[in-house]
Order: sequence, then C-alpha cells, then structure tokens
Amino acid sequence: MQFIIKRDSRGHFKFAGLESAIGHKLLGQYGLHENLSTIVLLKNGRTYVKSDAALRISQYLDGAWKLLIVLLVIPRPVRDFFYDIIARNRYTWFGKLESCMLPSREHQARFLDNNQETEKQTYS
Repeated sequence: MQFIIKRDSRGHFKFAGLESAIGHKLLGQYGLHENLSTIVLLKNGRTYVKSDAALRISQYLDGAWKLLIVLLVIPRPVRDFFYDIIARNRYTWFGKLESCMLPSREHQARFLDNNQETEKQTYS
C-alpha cells in the first residue's frame, strides 16, 4: 500500500484493509473468501489477485513501473509462483517498518475505512 501511495501521484487507487468491515463486505460482494491474504484489485466490476493485481496496478504508477504490464503475457501460474516468492521474502529483502504509516490528511480520503462518503459511493 505504501509503495502504491508513493508512486500513484494521480490518486487512481483507494485502499481498504482486507480485515476491515468494508474489506469483508467487498470481498463478500465479489465472491472472494474472507481469509484471503494477498493484494486484491477491484476494477470495473472485476477482481484481480496476486500478480494479476500487481501488474494491473503498475500501469497506473509513476515512472517506469508502467512497463511491467507486458509481463501479463507470461502465464498466470508462472507469474503467481514468482509473486509468492517475493511476497514471502519482501520483509527480508526490502525491510519492514516498525510501525504502520499514519496517512497524511491528503491521503486519508484514499482509505475506504476512514471515508464514509467513499463507502456510500461504493455501495450506491
């Protein structure tokens, strides 16, 4: 999430924790099981998980991250195999923050859990 926020200067994405009330509601609405523990992208009524989600997100990020979209030509099982390896080792390879990020005032509206207006728009 922090990675995306830093590279999504146009604010394409909104966020909800999978464990939050709205996260559970969205997972149920889209037929995904509630104990899912991976990145999920909801876009135009479709759901994407793991490498599908990450690569589709990358096309909206600032800089050369957009180019990763070409990796969608690789079969999903192969992409997800490498996605799982990266996900399992991300804290070892990239470090882990000791505390969660507190969103700035400008970023707070991007969190569905904190934004009642966005929640209303999502379900109307």
